[in-house]
Amino acid sequence: MALIGRLFVIFFAFLAACFVAGMVVVVAILFPEFSDLGAGPVDPGALNIMLGFGFIFVSGFALVPAMIVVLITEAFHIRSALTYAVGGGIVGLACYLGLVPFDAEQLRFEGIVRRHLEIMTGAGILAGVVYWMVAGRNAGAWRVPPPPPRLPPPMPSQSPSQR
Repeated sequence: MALIGRLFVIFFAFLAACFVAGMVVVVAILFPEFSDLGAGPVDPGALNIMLGFGFIFVSGFALVPAMIVVLITEAFHIRSALTYAVGGGIVGLACYLGLVPFDAEQLRFEGIVRRHLEIMTGAGILAGVVYWMVAGRNAGAWRVPPPPPRLPPPMPSQSPSQR
């Protein structure tokens, strides 16, 4: 029963981490637009659509690499915030490099933009910290058996003369 509850916590933490990473990606990509004072106010409807697409983008590409990190940390009871931050950074890096074409003849990635690489890695680090705050602090706790119930102390035997 504890495993089922833990799976719900992991799922909720993954969604929260993807939402935060999507926000970081959208805000970082649109930052040049935000910094232009002559552009006027930003349309909230368009920003909501962009945040939704950022969430879908991050959650779709990060699902498999993030679940690998979650399985490793759950299996080995790893609860360090630094581990989740590094794991999130690696997942963000993997998501970005998965989108960039790889040239097999020259053994290098083509078209890497350093700013985009930094944005995805930073979003992954922040997502890892958010995941740790929601679910990572108790990684592997579902495997610890509950303590045995305490029995009440035995009653002293009463003789018939004491009644």
